[in-house]
Amino acid sequence: MFGDMMGMMNKIKETQQKVEETKERLKTVSIEEKSTDGLLSVTITATREIKNINIADELLEDKEQLEDYLVLTLNKAIAKASDIHEKELAAVAKDGMPDIPGMDMLK
Repeated sequence: MFGDMMGMMNKIKETQQKVEETKERLKTVSIEEKSTDGLLSVTITATREIKNINIADELLEDKEQLEDYLVLTLNKAIAKASDIHEKELAAVAKDGMPDIPGMDMLK
């Protein structure tokens, strides 16, 4: 019984380590999103940190249009980054779950 408990604890520690490693790796994953006409592009990481914004000169002439472009494009980029982030961490957590009787339904 204690051997099984120690094995489960070790598996949980390994999973925690893999989760932390995955979080660090996700900081280096870049996602680029462009407006439909290509006048604005943003680059963010999978941890949702904005790295770069490129704005076409013609957008600088219309503040309201630029604001709309930024909101739409940033929201699309953040949604993609969140999806990647959640899927990656869920995969690591799922692989690292110890075999606990009765918990098979969570896998």
